[in-house]
Amino acid sequence: MNQRKNSGTATSATPVRRQTGGRRGTTTASAVSERRDHLVKLAAELFARKGFQATTVRQIAEEAGILSGSLYHHFDSKEAIVDEVLRTFLEDLIARYRAALHTDGDPRAVLSEMVRIGFGTLELHRAAITVMQNDWSYLRSLPDNRFDYLVKAEDEVERMWIEQIKRGQAVGQVRGDVDPKLTYRMIRDTIWVAVRWFRPGGRLNTAGLAEHYVKVLFDGLATGDRTSQQA
Repeated sequence: MNQRKNSGTATSATPVRRQTGGRRGTTTASAVSERRDHLVKLAAELFARKGFQATTVRQIAEEAGILSGSLYHHFDSKEAIVDEVLRTFLEDLIARYRAALHTDGDPRAVLSEMVRIGFGTLELHRAAITVMQNDWSYLRSLPDNRFDYLVKAEDEVERMWIEQIKRGQAVGQVRGDVDPKLTYRMIRDTIWVAVRWFRPGGRLNTAGLAEHYVKVLFDGLATGDRTSQQA
């Protein structure tokens, strides 16, 4: 944060120069940040479309209309770029889940909100989710444990979901004869795989998609007495 000192002399030229320089510095920093964000977005789309391994630094630079060397002014490698893509997604997702858990809602309300959060990321973080699905194993195999946080993040998300499912079982809002971990993984895969077929502008937006899934999740497909319709 820039801090300016008041010289107490309105006619002094020095504060004016400092103030202008500060503005230039702020403007330059802002432009660099915007450029960096733009590069991350372009690269993320390429990673999602072509795959992380198949995407080269040169292709990212060409997509951005710059030389490959210019890209290194912002990132030291394409791994650094995908790192930022995935961290941004996971930090946002986990923060939203934590906020849902800190509400006063009952288990069904919290689980429903978590479903909405998950589906809500399909547009904002579509590229990151696609990369997670397609390149998870490869990224985890890279040296220096750079992407170990992927497993830690997945473990935290799983823990939050399982705790809420168990909480629902304890109060009778979720069936006690279902396995919490398996249930979570089925929910997780349903949400993330949707990124492959969901298209913005279709019959349902992500909010409508989430509400439909919540209905199926809690009310099921069968009508009438469940026990009388068991196969």
